[in-house]
Amino acid sequence: MKSAVETLNPTRVRLTVEVPFEELKDSLDAAYKKINQQVTVKGFRKGKIPARVIDQRFGRGAVLEEAVNDALPKFYTEAVNEAELNVLGQPEVDITELKDNETLNFTAEVDIRPAIEIPDYSGIEVEVDAVEVSDEDVEKAVEELRERFASTSPVERAAEDGDVVTIDLEAKVDGEVLEDGVASGVSYTIGSGELLEGIDDAVKGLEAGGDATFTSELKGGSAAGKESEVTVKVTQVAARELPSLDDDFAQLASEFDTLDELKADSRKRLENMKQYDQATQAQERVLEKLLELVEVPVPEKLLADEIETRKHNLVNHQLGQMGLDLAKYLEIQGKTEEEFDAETKEQAEKGIKTQFVLDELVNKEKLNVNQEELTEHLMRRAQSSGMSPDQFAQAVVEGGQVPMLVGEVARGKALAVVVEAATVKDTNGEVVDLEDEDETETAAEVVAEVTESADAAEEKPEA
Repeated sequence: MKSAVETLNPTRVRLTVEVPFEELKDSLDAAYKKINQQVTVKGFRKGKIPARVIDQRFGRGAVLEEAVNDALPKFYTEAVNEAELNVLGQPEVDITELKDNETLNFTAEVDIRPAIEIPDYSGIEVEVDAVEVSDEDVEKAVEELRERFASTSPVERAAEDGDVVTIDLEAKVDGEVLEDGVASGVSYTIGSGELLEGIDDAVKGLEAGGDATFTSELKGGSAAGKESEVTVKVTQVAARELPSLDDDFAQLASEFDTLDELKADSRKRLENMKQYDQATQAQERVLEKLLELVEVPVPEKLLADEIETRKHNLVNHQLGQMGLDLAKYLEIQGKTEEEFDAETKEQAEKGIKTQFVLDELVNKEKLNVNQEELTEHLMRRAQSSGMSPDQFAQAVVEGGQVPMLVGEVARGKALAVVVEAATVKDTNGEVVDLEDEDETETAAEVVAEVTESADAAEEKPEA
């Protein structure tokens, strides 16, 4: 076999392959054997039909077609490996010449990873938010904890802001009660905004036994997005009572004996959260700077596939779970379809470029992923998905996504290398030391969010 490579553009090549006919022998034998098992010829046992009889009865062309279909992937892969190409997606194959007992010639056009030069990134400088926890932040955190330990007691008065009311609901569209538009015994905190728009004004001022009717757009169910006439009946009004902020509350709500200890722990937790956010912010901004330094051509088909995958995931998974379609989502976001398409394209390009650049860094720095790093990343991903680690691991293995997770960790390590070489200062002008943070894992999460489905869009050639 002989092959040659022609570069069509920085992300696409054409392979020209010439195969001597004798190299098709194994595929021809396999083709005769396959046809032998599929056809019946009077006078011959199944599977024992001579090749000359198959040629006479069914045509040599059918055998050649079967043999070529079997052989092409093998010769294509050999040509790719010989040229040391890093191909993306499936090739467009054209058989240019097929002469029986002489030769098989074909071309294959395919996208490839572009050659990328990683420049010196040690001069990257970024600014991040300072880690500052105010007394007000601590008071807010303690107050939120206090709200969780509030108790309620029924009262005989009209409902007010902050009260917990028990209500019955009935929703009508075009005068008809919806099958899924009736609910009884619903507990609702006035002012929480957790139910329908307009319900707060409807129930405020009502006592137990009172009812009101209002119009609201339904958020979910069979008539999601439609205007509905909703009747609400209050069956109970209960006042919320907050516990006193004292040492007894600290003992009730935490493992601490005093309120001061609880507040000190709240401050520490807030500091840790802000340090994590600061590390994430640093990695995101360093990645932005790195991408600005590198020229990365993006294959058109890979970009189109990535855009389509992102749209599909949004519409069929995220929005579908919320009972929304794309039109309603765009209305809520205040975006036109053109703005959404432009934004999706920009995000897809960034995801592909991020993958290309960080993969090149992985190779350049000879970074590897060990089992401990992969397990830790899997645990984090499982937590964010709402699945148990065992369930998530099973889904990953069954979906063939282990290489994707390995790639995320490796790229996270590559980004961590760049962050370590960069200068990171906070808004106070202080140099930020990120060594205490789990840089690789937080970087892997940043990379996973940016690339999203780029791994899925990057198809591998069939062998």
